[in-house]
Amino acid sequence: MKNTQVNLIARPVGMPIAECWQIEETETPELAENQVLIQTQYLSIDPAMRGWMNEGKSYIRPVRIGEVMRALGAGVIVASKHPDFKAGDFVTAGTGVQEFAVLDGKEAVKVDPNFVPLPAYLGTLGMSGLTAYFGILDTGQPKEGETVVVSGAAGAVGSVVGQIAKIKGCRVVGIAGGADKCKYVVDELGFDACVDYKDGDLRKQLKDTCPAGIDVYFDNVGGEILDTVLGLINLRARIVICGAISQYNATEKPAGPSNYLSLLVNRARMEGIVVFDNVANYGKAVKEMAGWIAQGKLNSKVYIAEGGVRAFPDTLMKLFNGENTGKLVLKV
Repeated sequence: MKNTQVNLIARPVGMPIAECWQIEETETPELAENQVLIQTQYLSIDPAMRGWMNEGKSYIRPVRIGEVMRALGAGVIVASKHPDFKAGDFVTAGTGVQEFAVLDGKEAVKVDPNFVPLPAYLGTLGMSGLTAYFGILDTGQPKEGETVVVSGAAGAVGSVVGQIAKIKGCRVVGIAGGADKCKYVVDELGFDACVDYKDGDLRKQLKDTCPAGIDVYFDNVGGEILDTVLGLINLRARIVICGAISQYNATEKPAGPSNYLSLLVNRARMEGIVVFDNVANYGKAVKEMAGWIAQGKLNSKVYIAEGGVRAFPDTLMKLFNGENTGKLVLKV
């Protein structure tokens, strides 16, 4: 069986250009005991991928040169030598950017596409949704009536963060780029307000929209937006550092926030969130979020790109060009 895959062959400096990738066809290996063969149907496209391409110490080892690009996938078992799986089972797993993946069965998780569409298991009920859940609830610790601000509010993580904060009784303000995204954040996701960082003075917009200050800030973008928000936080504020997409393709080392002393003045806390630290509680989180979806409290929007694995390099760029609303998924 032929397998098309995308390999990382050069580490990017700045944007991940076409020369970073090699697309090749290989033979699918025979299964060993306890292995499964997964036909990938959808691939999760995540900002974290850009960090995985860099060499150096991080929360997960970098993708090696010549290796299939790391990615989470959702698909169907087509062959199994594992007692817990059979052909026809739908699963999510770390498939990599390829049409077929051979993995140990313990690396796959069964899912039910009759409950929610398969791509949702890569979004709201996948890594981005879990990141949002643990980041806002465990690290942000929002309290009813507080003001929560979320950057990247129209993206896969930010959109879920804001909705969970609303479920918990907070006033939620999003930050997004462009009038259409801001409209989506308010009208479809139910945020109380959304400011367009591309339209005028962000500090003034936030001061006008958050007259009582900011109690929790969930940061997906870093850079100037983080710096601006730090100047508007309240006493005992919590700042959740989830990502810094504005910095991922920088060719020079980015400057740190100049407003960091606001953390001292306000006795505030800034803490990072990595979803893999919460593996033991994934089941609890998925169960609660699935309940919110069933109750109509949690919107699960997916932006599906077409073109198969060969379209991966161009699809990844959609993240950095701001083309997607909601979770970005590539249909294989």
